[in-house]
Amino acid sequence: MLLEAIECALADFLARQDLPENLRAACLHAVLAGGKRLRPILVLESARAAGGSVADAMPAAVAIEFVHAFSLVHDDLPALDNDTMRRGKPTCHVAFGEAMAILAGDCLLALAPVSAAAAAHNVAEIQRELMSGTVRMIAGQVYDTLQGFPAGLAAAEQLELVHHNKTGALLEASCRMGALAAGANADELARLTTYGRATGLMFQIVDDLIDATQTAEHAGKATGKDADAGKLTYPAIHGIAGSRREIARLRAEADDALAPLGARANKLRHLLAFLADRTK
Repeated sequence: MLLEAIECALADFLARQDLPENLRAACLHAVLAGGKRLRPILVLESARAAGGSVADAMPAAVAIEFVHAFSLVHDDLPALDNDTMRRGKPTCHVAFGEAMAILAGDCLLALAPVSAAAAAHNVAEIQRELMSGTVRMIAGQVYDTLQGFPAGLAAAEQLELVHHNKTGALLEASCRMGALAAGANADELARLTTYGRATGLMFQIVDDLIDATQTAEHAGKATGKDADAGKLTYPAIHGIAGSRREIARLRAEADDALAPLGARANKLRHLLAFLADRTK
C-alpha cells in the first residue's frame, strides 16, 4: 500500500537523524498525526506518470510532507491560528510547549532538503522546487492573514494570489518534484506542472465550497468560519454556481494535461476525480 510505504519512510527517516529525543518525539508527533498524505502521493504518482518508480521519488515525497508538517505546526501556534487540536490530537505546541513546537517546525523544514538530496535524479532541481514552493506557501499565508497585497489588485485577483500560493504552491511543487525525480522529459514536466497547478487551485476552491455549503457534522470540521472571519473565498467573490463552474474548468484542464501520458497517469486521474467531487 502506498500510504503505508509513505508512513514508514517518514518514520524511518526521522529515526535515522541525530536529534535530541524530545525533539524527535515532537517531530514524530507533527508528522505522524494522520492526514491524507496528498502531497507525497502527488510526488509518487507524478513520478510513475513520468515513467519512474516509487523508490526514485520517495525521498522527495518525504521532503514535501516535512514541509507541510512544518507549516501546520507553525500555523497552529497562538501567534497565528491558535488551534489546540488537529486531526483529533493535541497540536504540537499543546503537547510539547510553544518553544519545542517552534523548534520542531524549524527542524522539519531544515530536514526537508536533506531528504530530497537522496532522490534518484535532478537533486538540485528538486531541492529548488521544494524550497521555492515553500517560500510561495509562506507568502500565501502572509497574504491571507497579514495582507500586504500589491497595490491596485481587485478582490478576485487577491483571491487568486492567496490560493495559488498558500495552497497551490506545494501541490504544484509536488507534481514537479515527482516528475524531476523520475527524470521526466520537458513535455512530461510541463504536463505534470499544468496538472499540479490546476489541481492545486481546484483543491482550495473545493475547500471554500465545503466551508460555505456543508454542515460541520458532514465535513468533520468547523464550517462557515471563512465567512465569519471575512476572508476572501471563491463563493464570496464568484458565488456558489461560479465556484462550481471553475472547479469543472480546472478539472478538465488538469485531465487534458494528462491525456498523452496514457495509463501511467491513471492514478492521477482517479485522484483528480476524488478531489473535485469530495464534500468533506
